[in-house]
Amino acid sequence: MKTTFKYDHYFDYEELSNNLIRLSEEYPDLMELQVNCTTEEGRKQYLAILTNKKTGDMLEKPGFYLDGNIHAGEVTASMCAMHTVDYLLSNYSNNEEVREILDEMTIYCIPRVSPDGAEVYLKSPYGIRSVNRTTCEEKGGIREEDLDDDGVIRMMRIQTPYGAWKKDPKDEELMVLRNPGDRNGDFYDIYPEGLLEAYDGSENLKVKKEEWGLDFNRNFPYGWCPEPRQDGAGVYPLSNPETKAIADFVLSHPNIGAAALGHTSGGLLLYPPGTKASQKSFEEDIKVLKAIARMGEEELGYKPLNVYDSFLGSKENYDSGALDDWLFETKGIPAYTMEFWDIATKAGMPVKWGPEKEDVYESLKRFAAILKWVKENAPQYYTGWKKVTHPDFGEVEIGGFNYKFTQQNPPEAFLQQECEADTCFNLRFINALPRLAIDTVKSEMISDGIYRIEAVIGNLGYLSTALTKTGLFNKYVKPVKVVLEAENTLSGKKETEIEELQGYSSTLTGVFYYGNITTEKSASARKKLVWIVKGNKGDTLTIRASQEKAGRVEHTITL
Repeated sequence: MKTTFKYDHYFDYEELSNNLIRLSEEYPDLMELQVNCTTEEGRKQYLAILTNKKTGDMLEKPGFYLDGNIHAGEVTASMCAMHTVDYLLSNYSNNEEVREILDEMTIYCIPRVSPDGAEVYLKSPYGIRSVNRTTCEEKGGIREEDLDDDGVIRMMRIQTPYGAWKKDPKDEELMVLRNPGDRNGDFYDIYPEGLLEAYDGSENLKVKKEEWGLDFNRNFPYGWCPEPRQDGAGVYPLSNPETKAIADFVLSHPNIGAAALGHTSGGLLLYPPGTKASQKSFEEDIKVLKAIARMGEEELGYKPLNVYDSFLGSKENYDSGALDDWLFETKGIPAYTMEFWDIATKAGMPVKWGPEKEDVYESLKRFAAILKWVKENAPQYYTGWKKVTHPDFGEVEIGGFNYKFTQQNPPEAFLQQECEADTCFNLRFINALPRLAIDTVKSEMISDGIYRIEAVIGNLGYLSTALTKTGLFNKYVKPVKVVLEAENTLSGKKETEIEELQGYSSTLTGVFYYGNITTEKSASARKKLVWIVKGNKGDTLTIRASQEKAGRVEHTITL
């Protein structure tokens, strides 16, 4: 796929910023670069707005929201978002599909929601959830630290007769659980590479609770729960400037009709609801969400899953305050969480997602398979066990792979294929938005100076102008407004409101009657309007139709 930049490495903040600025300068008629907010450390949460400015205002076109890196370590997502922006701009001049998208639609993209957190992730050995702001000052335990100064925090094994692990007799690079009957041998405890805080000489060790525990994707208003019920929730909904800026932006841009939210990892395409069973949502909405997710499966090879039914480990302590739920449940916007990169499947041991707990021995088999894959495909990210002197434990061993660019994100050689597959899905997703049309316009003189005007207003998109039944139920979306600009209207309203024009998602289809493919009932996607006007032959009248999710169109007729 043709792009301006290469997607064979991860952009730091400076490169990301420079690339966005360059694209906005090279394509001023197609892209506007804004600062959605400034972080506490002074970095910019950039917002790229893509549309052909010559074909209309951005708010008068159907809108598509795209983001990445709401979790600081999930940098693949920012690269995928950047790739979609880059591809659309780089191919506008010679690709008809791209040209139609940017002429008729508006794409809003925040490629890096958390620039502060991502910079720490990319330029230090530390892992981080969303941002480097201390939320927990709990003392005691092993704090992650790079003991050998190789820039990576790996596994640390400590030999102890109380240990629950032992070396795999078939491969000493691997560890296996100690059997219940093991009495003799070398046994180990395994912790993250790090230092011990508040050590009192006790052998009862634990991993220190993460200090940078804020989770931006638990900070949105729908279903929000405080700590400790929901780790990382923040002190109140939208308490982070980065999340508040997103919510404010969505509310001020009512044309947004679909959203793709970038995360890693697992190779999943997750769709709402996430706080209740899908059976408690409108059946029509789940049908639509599944159909769009199927396109993602075709392009990305990712398994579509409902968040609540099939992804969560607990039905009671479900993840709350997520952006996709806020968008869908309160705004009716179909929103997908893209979990990029699936090393487990590449290693031949895919994860079994769902509430049923996986056996630890199955997890160990997968770990061994992943380790083997890393050693064969990304050996630069693997280090065998080596001895180092620890200030508290004496001699310990450190080893394993760099999880950042093996498990959480793909090794650079595998990055571009993730980006390209996601861009292909995004293009198809964008084309599912509702699109207004005015067709079969007729003008007929019924008597001297009296004319009958007939027009059919339609929605050519897959999605309804209301997007979803949830949107209608919440009374979030506005009706389609049709205006006839005529001086003397004798019959018919100059301004007509149509509550909803369904998309072809509402067409009842199937295989009926001994195997025939049948459209049993078409969607209510069209509405015929009739006016009687007074005028003279040759006069021109204009019909305008508009709706915030489906855009604005007009048609001029001559009497």
